[in-house]
Amino acid sequence: MFLDNLNRCSHKHNSPSSSSILYYLHRNFSLWSMKKDPDLESALSRNRRWIVNNQIKNIILRYPNQDAPVKFLQKKFKTLDLQGKALNWLKKYPCCFNVYLQKDEYHCKLSKRMLFLVEEEESVKEMQEPVFAERLSRLLMLSVNHRLNVVKLNELKRNLGFPDDYLIRILPKYPDTFRLVNHCGRRSSMEIELLSWNPDLAISSVEVSARKQGSSKPCFSCSLPSTWVKSWERFNEFNATPYISPYLDSRGLLEGSKEMEKRTVGLVHELLSLTLWKKMSIVKLGHFKREFNLPDKLNILLLKHPGIFYVSNRYQIYTVLLREGYNGSELIDKDPLVVVKDKFGELMQEGTP
Repeated sequence: MFLDNLNRCSHKHNSPSSSSILYYLHRNFSLWSMKKDPDLESALSRNRRWIVNNQIKNIILRYPNQDAPVKFLQKKFKTLDLQGKALNWLKKYPCCFNVYLQKDEYHCKLSKRMLFLVEEEESVKEMQEPVFAERLSRLLMLSVNHRLNVVKLNELKRNLGFPDDYLIRILPKYPDTFRLVNHCGRRSSMEIELLSWNPDLAISSVEVSARKQGSSKPCFSCSLPSTWVKSWERFNEFNATPYISPYLDSRGLLEGSKEMEKRTVGLVHELLSLTLWKKMSIVKLGHFKREFNLPDKLNILLLKHPGIFYVSNRYQIYTVLLREGYNGSELIDKDPLVVVKDKFGELMQEGTP
């Protein structure tokens, strides 16, 4: 409705200033029109606290002797989008961080229980290496040219569960599947290229679900209340058209067509299915516009399908979640890495040493 009003206004006002104001409003408010889901907003809030403390954990682990001055951590707070004093934040989580005074200066180490979880997480990562390789293969198979820029991919590595050293940990073990290429010679131009196509992996989560249900016609599921009558009508109309696998070459599809929309929805659905928490930053997703053949106004496309996707602007970070991945505020299918990270979250909540 908001976008419709903007479009009507654009016909009434044709001055340059009116056009620029209209563009600003359209660009900044088009993501605000989705009705908030308290459960999913709660999941995002809980996940945000975990992300921040996980980053603090990694900073401490990289510091000499894994003992960081709180003053040093304070300097890192800006990069973590945190305000206030680092000391106060760390003391909120005594089961995770040991804060102590040494020579009139506060220092911080990870607690013994936290270090135990770090070891458990590392063990899970080692066992999950074949899964990471499959996940990376699927990601490359979804891309137009079956290769992705390393710098861009690094923005998504934590969403996908990849370890920081995935380039040297995973790629050398699969020389027939991946290779690093750099045609320009610049470090920022380095790409991962897929060398072999695995048809067993070119099956989307939507198709897997259909097979489990004994159906020959893959289709999306809708996670909206039955009272959302109009949204259900639009969903059923969209779902009635044939499903287009995101692993098929999309270059033959006409931009703006219903077929391209169906393929794009399927692609975003599959990308979110590959992530640990079935969510992704829309801004980061937009960085792969060329690689995944995504539309310019991806945010508007996502808003057209509230039964499949949930769009939030919590913390001024526009995020898209896969609705079917959650039951209330809880993730349904948890990757083994998520199970370990949940233990970290539980430790955060204890609040007492």
